[in-house]
Amino acid sequence: MEAAARVPELSKKLFMLIKTENQIIRSYENASRERISIASQLSEWGESTGDDGLSDISDKLGVLLSEIGEQENTFAEGLEDSRTILKQIRNTESSVQPSRDHKSKVADEIQKLKYKDPQSAKIAQLEQELIRTEAENLVAEAQLTNVTRQKIKQAYDLNFAATIERAERQIILANHGRRMLNLLDDSPVVPGDARPAFEHSNVARQIINDAEDDLRAYRPQYEPVQSSAEGLQSNTLMPAPTESSVAGGQEVPSSVAGDENTLSEQRQISGSVNSDTADYAPSQTASSTAA
Repeated sequence: MEAAARVPELSKKLFMLIKTENQIIRSYENASRERISIASQLSEWGESTGDDGLSDISDKLGVLLSEIGEQENTFAEGLEDSRTILKQIRNTESSVQPSRDHKSKVADEIQKLKYKDPQSAKIAQLEQELIRTEAENLVAEAQLTNVTRQKIKQAYDLNFAATIERAERQIILANHGRRMLNLLDDSPVVPGDARPAFEHSNVARQIINDAEDDLRAYRPQYEPVQSSAEGLQSNTLMPAPTESSVAGGQEVPSSVAGDENTLSEQRQISGSVNSDTADYAPSQTASSTAA
């Protein structure tokens, strides 16, 4: 609660979202460990039954279930990459808050002074300061909307890509698991009869090999997320000036244009920030992170 109290008002909602997302990530990491543990327990139980067929199948099922558990951990890593990008929006919101606050403060001072002393010479000074403050705030607000739109697309591009990959890899493993179950004969036996010897060990081993081959060959295919943010300067995330954007000695914002990029193809993430509150340094430059 103390950390939340220090967060600027503008970024409180995203601060809470990022904090909750961190709890979800920890849950998936725990789920990964538990599923791997269950896979090991299944294998050990099968061996303890004294049933050769059941022991062999439970051991192979344990291998598949363990790999399914590993996918949960990989998914958690994808969510952490997405969460890191959301922090860039939060940090930009934090850097804009002082500009908003100063603008409001100057405007309030002008109104109070006009009420108390309408002839005060200080009013003109404050009005000039307000003009400068509004100009600075205009730049900050433009940066905020640019950062927000670009980074929200990058963050959830990674989030949804990780979701798809986790699901499709687990589907591959689950289908091979169902193939494995078909090797176990569950026909009833009458008291005194012995079950036939298990004859599918080689097939069971091949199913494991098939699963490994399918995972190696797997290539995700999903709807590409397009971006037109190519024209943004990396240091300010404002549109880069062009020759045609200078008129009458003054720069005017150029339109943000350019070839569309697929965010899913930009998967290199800048260093992950572990703390939810430590990286609040006001920055005119939210680090540009390719997603």
